[in-house]
Amino acid sequence: MKFNQYYFSIWLLLFALFAFWQFNDPDPEVWVSIYAVAMIFCLFGIRGIFPKIPLTIVVVLAVLGAIYFFPGGVGQWVADEWAQKDLTMKTPQMEENRETFGLLTIALALSPALVKAWRKK
Repeated sequence: MKFNQYYFSIWLLLFALFAFWQFNDPDPEVWVSIYAVAMIFCLFGIRGIFPKIPLTIVVVLAVLGAIYFFPGGVGQWVADEWAQKDLTMKTPQMEENRETFGLLTIALALSPALVKAWRKK
């Protein structure tokens, strides 16, 4: 197995877990779908398929979404998360902050595939 296959297999499993955890969300259809798209591109990565334009669109949209949802006070959000000592959503702001980092995770995890797509001749 090549490094790409390990890398994208791990992310595939992680995104499947992230999607599973979204089922108790107020808007699971949106976030399960977003993580499903990330899982599809991980499957492509496992097979060595790196579609340039679709990958670019997904990564750019993930970054733009993260910028849109980016929390005003990251430090305060982290402090609030630690203070509550569980992962239940206490406020809509906490959920939006978590969604920001989910989108950033997607963008970062798919970035190696994007680089491969653009380097491919």
